[in-house]
Amino acid sequence: MAARLVRRCCWRHLGAFVSPPSLLAPAGKVTVARALPQAPLASFHASSPASWADGFSVKERVEERNPEHKVFGELVETATSPQELFQLSELHALNSNQASLVITQLSRLAAEKKLETESILQDERFRQLLSIMDSQISQVWNNTLVNLLKSLYSLGADGSWREMQSVEQEVLWRLRRLTFRQLASLAEFLAVKQGKESKLLSDVIKKLELRWTELEGTRTVVTLMGKVGPISPALMDRLEDKALELAEQFEPEDIRKITLALAYQNRRCVPLLRALSYHLIQKHSELGLNVLMDLIFAYGKLNFHQPQVFQKIAADLQPHVAAMTPVEVTRCIRSFALLKWLSLPLFEAIAQYALDNTRQLSVTHLCSIILSFARLNFQPSGSEDFFNMVHEELQGRLGDLEPHLLTDLVWSLCVLQQAKAPYLQRVLAPDFHAQIRGDRSLKAQNLRLKLTHINATAKLESPDYRGPFLPAEMLSAAEPAVTERVTLLQSSLREALVGVLGSQDNGRFDVRTVYGWQIDAEMVVNSENKPLPLKDFAAPHLLRSEGTKPLPPGARRVAFLRWEFPNFSNRSKDLLGRYFMARRHVMAAGFLVVDVS
Repeated sequence: MAARLVRRCCWRHLGAFVSPPSLLAPAGKVTVARALPQAPLASFHASSPASWADGFSVKERVEERNPEHKVFGELVETATSPQELFQLSELHALNSNQASLVITQLSRLAAEKKLETESILQDERFRQLLSIMDSQISQVWNNTLVNLLKSLYSLGADGSWREMQSVEQEVLWRLRRLTFRQLASLAEFLAVKQGKESKLLSDVIKKLELRWTELEGTRTVVTLMGKVGPISPALMDRLEDKALELAEQFEPEDIRKITLALAYQNRRCVPLLRALSYHLIQKHSELGLNVLMDLIFAYGKLNFHQPQVFQKIAADLQPHVAAMTPVEVTRCIRSFALLKWLSLPLFEAIAQYALDNTRQLSVTHLCSIILSFARLNFQPSGSEDFFNMVHEELQGRLGDLEPHLLTDLVWSLCVLQQAKAPYLQRVLAPDFHAQIRGDRSLKAQNLRLKLTHINATAKLESPDYRGPFLPAEMLSAAEPAVTERVTLLQSSLREALVGVLGSQDNGRFDVRTVYGWQIDAEMVVNSENKPLPLKDFAAPHLLRSEGTKPLPPGARRVAFLRWEFPNFSNRSKDLLGRYFMARRHVMAAGFLVVDVS
């Protein structure tokens, strides 16, 4: 009896808001409406996940079960054109909530069928729907109101319209009563549609930040991290904590979206990345190509090293290489190069891909592959065929390359010991480097340093090369782009060597060479390993040598370099010896000790 009494009270209370049956449809037509397996109208349309719009209040859930409401909802959902919806609004006396449902359906049809929205906005019947909605906007359900606002934005309604401002104001007033899912749905839409400048979005985000403990569900977390996280660092902190809590529940696609969101925002959340990496390895045996590509890109951009993940990605990518596009191949190899992670089978497959698809590769794609090989000091097993192809494709096309890309290309060919005279002449020509003289920008300094390395290769490793070479003023200007402070390791080396040398004349510290590399310390020792005065002997590695004498028989010049070169992988650190004419080197206390005699 109590249950029946409650239902009767609910019906009497809601009777004021529901139109009589006679107003909903003409006689004899109400029973024709068929229940179709459509998604609820409140789910808005494809631009927003339906599951985010299911936050109905108790009153809304009761009224939704009203047969008359269901009939009208089915009539609206089954409409296939704006004209049918306008006719429906003419046949029935609508209340504000029903008018809002019709406007939302108009927006959905316009989006699905790519209709011209201007004709809808200018239709007099649309303005009547706005007027009905605005007359009793306080009676519009929360869920319908959120979708109404998104629909008006999607249709391109003028923000200066009184009805539009009324809807925005009503949403603003009701923010405290909206569910977390409704707030999240609205924030996602506004972030994409209006961006950071939206006043309403900032208010919605504040509510999300205050109510973050209500956050639940992987889908909500993933979408908010990608769409709203960039706008609110405070909310992103909370989202990272929640994602760490839900890490075990994420699917590979969710992990892809989260890592991309972190990468685009440069947020290196190590605990979250570790958790995602662990569950990716433990639970997911097969990953799609898009997931693999985006994952390695995100790890590369964040410089986050996880060897087990890299091994899995490389192993899973290898079978896909033959069917990949040139853009996908270059994107993949650049990410691995950025991480300084070399997978021999994968890189061999990419080298073979370049040989098999030469006609599909542009010069830019080929340059990306060469730069990546050089960063990892990778020589393909069929290096002769590969580099013959490279030289053939680059012939006569160097002039099409932008100066910085051309410099990087020739520098990379020097590292791979494939730089021929035409490449060296191109970048060492006076008219090429004249454009950066006097330029103190960071980009110009990096370019100048690489030209110095190329000049060293031309002098030391290309016996048949006859010039041109860089002028002395270019070599003296090859300073590091960023001044480094003295580390504890360097100061300890200096203290130790001062005691060994006996005199300051027997050593040099912090030596900048004409080869573009900086020596932490150098000394000359005789055949009995006793220090000799440096100033007496010729120093071809310096711009201006103080002495002219050659080294005596049995004497050796020894240089000390820190064993930390961020631009090289473990396989390519021996390259530094080439620029110092090094042929023998050993490790000592964190330094590379190079015999350059």
